[in-house]
This record gives sequence, C-alpha cells and structure tokens, in this order.
Amino acid sequence: MNVLDRIGIPKTLVWGYLGVLIFMMGDGLEAGWLSPYLVERGLSIQQASLLFTVYGVTLAIASWFSGVFLEAFGAKKSMLIGFIAYVIGTSAFIAFGVTDLNYPIMLLTYAVKGFGYPLFAYSFLTWVTYRSPENKLSTAIGWFWVAYSGGMFVLGAYYSSYAIKHLGYMQTLWSAVVLAGIGAIFALLINRDRLPKKAGNARETLRELGKGLTIVKTHPKVGLSGIVRVINSVGSYGFPVFLPLHMAQYGIATGTWLNIWGTIFLGNIVFNLLFGIIGDKFGWRQTVMWFGGVGCGIFTLLLFYIPEWTNGNLWMTTIVGFIWGGLLAGYVPIAALAPSVAGGNKGPAMSIVNLGAGLSAFIAPAIAFAFIGVIGAEGVVWVFAILYFISAIITKFITTPEEDAAKVAGKRKVQENIA
Repeated sequence: MNVLDRIGIPKTLVWGYLGVLIFMMGDGLEAGWLSPYLVERGLSIQQASLLFTVYGVTLAIASWFSGVFLEAFGAKKSMLIGFIAYVIGTSAFIAFGVTDLNYPIMLLTYAVKGFGYPLFAYSFLTWVTYRSPENKLSTAIGWFWVAYSGGMFVLGAYYSSYAIKHLGYMQTLWSAVVLAGIGAIFALLINRDRLPKKAGNARETLRELGKGLTIVKTHPKVGLSGIVRVINSVGSYGFPVFLPLHMAQYGIATGTWLNIWGTIFLGNIVFNLLFGIIGDKFGWRQTVMWFGGVGCGIFTLLLFYIPEWTNGNLWMTTIVGFIWGGLLAGYVPIAALAPSVAGGNKGPAMSIVNLGAGLSAFIAPAIAFAFIGVIGAEGVVWVFAILYFISAIITKFITTPEEDAAKVAGKRKVQENIA
C-alpha cells in the first residue's frame, strides 16, 4: 500500500492539499492586522466592522454553493472560479480601495474577495469526499483541515509578521495574490486528478445548483449536519468578542491572550488529523457527539472559569485553551457523516455543511452582542456550552443508512424470536 494511502491522503490529490495550504496562507495573512491597520489609516471601527460583515455575507453564500458548483461545473472549474474571484477582489481592493482609502470601492471589492476561498478550498474538500475510501474518509478530511488551518491561522500569521517588517503593509497584501497563485498552480495544474461535472446541459446544471437548496427537505439529516457545523464554530467566532476583556480582569493582557488564542488553534491543527483517524476507528457519529459536543461544552465552561479559579494562572489557562481547541476538531467527521446520509448527493450535502461554517461567522457574534448586556459574559459562555451539548444530542439522530438498516434488522429479529 502506498504510504499516502496508509496515512489517509488520497495519493491522486496530494498536490491539491499542498495547493490549499499555500492558497490559504495567502488568504489568511491579513486576518490579524487588517482591521487595526485600516482604523489607523482613518476608517472608523464601525466602518471596519461593516467591511468584514459584507465579506462574511459573500463568504457564507460561496460556502453554501461550493459543493454544488463542483457537481455543476467540475472540481477544477469550481476552484478556478474561486481563484479568479479572489485575485480580482484582492487586487482591486488593494489598488483602488486601500491605496486611496476609497470606502465604497473597499466594500465592493472585499465582498468579491469573499467568494474566493470557499469556492477554492471547500470545493477541494468535496473533491476529497469523492476520492477517499469510506474507511479513510474522516482521516482524509482531517488532513484537509490541517492544510486549511495550517495555512490560514499558522503559516499566514507567521509569514505576515515577518513580511510586514520587511515589505510593509501594502507589499504584504500584494504578496497574498502571489501565494494564492502558487497554491492554484499546485492544486489545478500540477494536481493531475480530474473530477468532471455531473451535469450535462444547462438544465441539469440548474438542477444540480438547485439541490443546494432542496437537499435539506429531501434529506433532513443533512440539515441536522449543517446545524451541528454551525454550533461547531460558535466559540471560535464568539469568544474574541468578549473573552479578552474577561481575561484582562485576571491579569491576562490582550497580547498574552493573543498568544493563548494562537495556542488554541495550534491544538486545533494537531487534533484535526487525530480526530479524523479516531472518527474512522471509533465511529464518525460517536466522535462528533462525545469529543466535539460534550467535550467542547465542558471545556468552554472551563476556559471561562479557570482564569477566575486560578487568579489568572497562565499555564492552566493555556492548557485548557489548547484542549478546547483540540476538541473543536472532534467535529471533523461531520464532513464525512453528512455525505453518507445524503443518498449519493455528496456535493449538495457538503454545501450545507460548508454553509454552516460560513453562518457561524454571523451567528456567534450575534449571540454575544444580543445577550451580553442582559446575562453578561458568564451567561453567554453558558449559552455557548449549552449549544455544544445540544449539538451532541442532534448528532445522535444523524444515523447512516447502514445503521438504520441494522436497526431495522435487529427489530425484525427480535420480533421473530418473540413470535
């Protein structure tokens, strides 16, 4: 057996994984500093917030249609559309928006950029679900999240901190386009595997796109998978709204909190792969339920209370944060579970899962802003924890056709024994 097959990476897609890593490195390099940079240049905080909100809208839309785009146009065309949107949006944002601080242009072009990475990366994720054997599917998806998170949250941040010092802000932004281009070369040209479109003519193409909307009605368990995926990221997007202020009350300064936050995602990257493997061995549904739902629920509460209980002990807080980040990866098998209950409609099923990832960017901060004035930060943390526990309950009902058949056979056997 090929070494790549043994570790769970489809050998035909290895260059695609590398391409996603490099592409996401370019896409994520400005995430940690663009907002304060723009505010320093003259935008208000409200304007900067609106910019990222508009970006989030198009990101969610693109996430939703990434899977069905792949089935309607083919894997490489879908990824190419995402790459083109990214290059056009980013280049125009830098050249005509940021340079002159033209706010309307910035809104428009950053919105176009938002169509980029979901169509590129999430289309590849759907491609992975087609090319991976079922007994290695969760592991293959885990490797995807290693490439995705490693590029966006780790390499992008490290490169950015170096590049800003030596190239400056504007040149660093331009280098993102270069990195995305290199990633596209690996994923679309050097990667020789092809996944053709399913649709043959315009009518069939529209039918495939329509499945991104109707799959929830025809296969309700896919909708449940999307809800679980939304809950998966509520802490990731919600905690930055208020948790740094909570940490500061116990002597953990913002700079120190950022280091903790980085450690959280380091744990997430490490465990993305581990829980992919565990999912294939322990069971996809069981992994999401116990490690993702129950585990995240418990450690969400601990991440809030440990600074209070230990008077801001940095090591304890960091360790709890690392474990919480790792347990977030317990949800990795949801991307394997959803296609398995979709009756062969893998693309539309992945579109719903990807939509859940995009919607988290809105729902989590909205929960924080809506409730923090009423029940405080402590209450919001309990809301997040309860949502994680609820996701475990929901996952219990996302059973595969094989599990349903086994249950029916078991009931029939019991009835026959009674008779």
